[in-house]
Formats: sequence, structure tokens, C-alpha cells
Amino acid sequence: MEMSEMSRERRSVPRTITPLSVPAVNAAGALRFPLRQQEVNDLVRSALQEDGAFNDITTIATVVSARRSRATLAARENGVVCGVPLALEAFRILDPKVAIRVDREDGTPVRAGEPVLFVTGHARGLLSAERVALNYMQRLSGIASLTARYVDAVKGTKAKILDTRKTTPGWRVLEKYAVRAGGGVNYRMDLSSGVLIKDNHLAALDGDIAKAIQRARELAPAGAKIEIECDRVEQVERAAEAGADIILLDNMPPTTMAECVRLVNGRAALEASGGVTLSTVRAIAESGVDWISIGALTHSAPALDLGLDFE
Repeated sequence: MEMSEMSRERRSVPRTITPLSVPAVNAAGALRFPLRQQEVNDLVRSALQEDGAFNDITTIATVVSARRSRATLAARENGVVCGVPLALEAFRILDPKVAIRVDREDGTPVRAGEPVLFVTGHARGLLSAERVALNYMQRLSGIASLTARYVDAVKGTKAKILDTRKTTPGWRVLEKYAVRAGGGVNYRMDLSSGVLIKDNHLAALDGDIAKAIQRARELAPAGAKIEIECDRVEQVERAAEAGADIILLDNMPPTTMAECVRLVNGRAALEASGGVTLSTVRAIAESGVDWISIGALTHSAPALDLGLDFE
């Protein structure tokens, strides 16, 4: 893209102030921040206390209290932004009168060198909030960015990219929100939100797939989907015959997955899982599966490189 085109594109992006009490929303209005305002405040305040931000001896010693500064939080690599409301809260807790302009809302792409937000306020507050604001945004933006790469890799197929429960303890709602920001789909939020019969469940039933599905059907809430994990084609056939709603194809090569797609023939939705990488996800999607779940979205996403630069 020519520089003039990039400049026009930047000018066309609406520059908004994200209100303190309104969750982040993407351009389509579909991305809602998962925490209420008081929850955001409690979470960020706890992180600031953990970092000693209310007793930042370096800043107190070197910066006079009346000093005001302006800073830009910008991307240092390409990615997808996520975590803006948390960063805003960090700055606002330490300086309630800080002025903030948001150029990139959650769920929007950003290029290296482009600004995400501008902050103007007391220098002490900006300096003491910097690390917490960046920690939230770098982690969540990293998840959103990695998810977006997987979503792009399967474009043109029917496969959807799903997350898993392999999340940082205490961060699940935020990390799953970041997956949505990157264009992915949330699967089970927790053990109570869906039935997934895995190999260890089957081991406790001597491998009886039909019995496992029958028991789950009897006890699960009305309308709940019953999913079962299979690692062999013969298990897939038995699961389909027993009436499973979803069959998880665990660690199968794409050729075997394609065989399972033909075998099931629409009797159940098919989810691929296990060892999925950016180099293999396209072939998996082209096998015809409906979903591809990837634990690495949340347990192994590298942080997106962001920085806060003072003028």
C-alpha cells in the first residue's frame, strides 16, 4: 500500500474516547467486553497494588507532582488490538482526570508504528500505570493476533477456529474474549457449560461409547449437545451410531479426518483437535471438519509488542 493510501486509511478510522463505563465494541457492534465496570476496576486496582503502583518510589523521587506529560501507546509489530478497557482503567485509577484518545478499539488490526491510544495527564500517574496497562494489552493482543492468523489460514473453508479451557487461571473470560477479538469462536467456558466425553471418561466405562453417550443424554440439561472424543475411525462410527451431536477427532491426520467426514455424512458435527499448528491448520480445514480447536491460542500465544512512548 502506498504511503498516501495508508494516510487516508488512518484518517478514515474514527477516533473515539472509550467511556469509562461502556464496554469495548467493535465496528460491527458484536464484540462486548466481558466484565462489568466494577469488575474492571477491582481487577486493575489489584494489579496496580501487586505492582506497587501506589508507592512508585522511583517516580515519586524523580518526577515533581505537578508535571504533566503526553504519551502514545503504539504497536511495534503488526497484530490485533485487545485489552483497551483495562489499559484505560489503569491510567484512570492513577489519574482520574487523564485525557485519553483511542485510535484502535479491541478487535481492530494495527500495523507496526501505528498508535493505539494517546494519554495526557499527570506524569506520575502515567508512569506508574504504564506496566500494568501494557501487561494486560500485550497478553490479550497476543492472543487476538495469533487467533487472527489461524482464522486467516482457514479462509474459504467452512471450518471455524475454536478455543479450549487451556487458559491462565483467573484470566479465562479475558483470554476467551481475546479469542473473539481475533475472529475465533468460544467453546466451553467451563466444565458445567457442556458435555465432552474424553478418553479418561471412556476408560472408566471400559471404552463403552454407547453407554457413555446414553448416560450423558439422561443427565445433561435439556438441549445440551453431547460431544465425545475419538482417536480411531471405528470409534467415530460407534459414536455416530449412538447419536453423538459432536465428535472430536483427536490427533488424526487430515486424510483420516476426511475419511471420518465421509463416514459420518452429516450425522454429527466434527471437531478436529490435537497438535494443530499454523502450518497444518489449512490441510485440516480442507478435510471438511466443522471446527478446529486450538489450545495454543491461549496457552502459548506470544505477547504482542506494544510500547508507551512519552513526548
